[in-house]
Amino acid sequence: MAESNKTPSQPVREFFILGLTSSGKQFRPSDWAERLCGAMSCFSPDGGRHAHLQYSPYVRPILLNGVRSVVVNEAIRDIEPLAYHFVLSFAKDNDLQIIDACLLPDEAETKK
Repeated sequence: MAESNKTPSQPVREFFILGLTSSGKQFRPSDWAERLCGAMSCFSPDGGRHAHLQYSPYVRPILLNGVRSVVVNEAIRDIEPLAYHFVLSFAKDNDLQIIDACLLPDEAETKK
């Protein structure tokens, strides 16, 4: 699998899929985030050799302000476009809220 062409000085682009519909209702089943991330676990820098043991660093479950959510690193678009579109389609098909975000480099990194 190819690595992303992002340089360390560029912010990592991510988006969150919230377990809330556009009308604010909680999405069911309650373990949807873990199921989705489990299906995506084979997309990892090591080629998915440990997919049965861990989530992909590109698609991982989180709890965001008490709401089950999934954080998606947009690097997965370069690694496997079909996986990226699968995750987006899942969110859109289930009317889930999507929030854009990015991780900013540490202050120590920017001073180098």
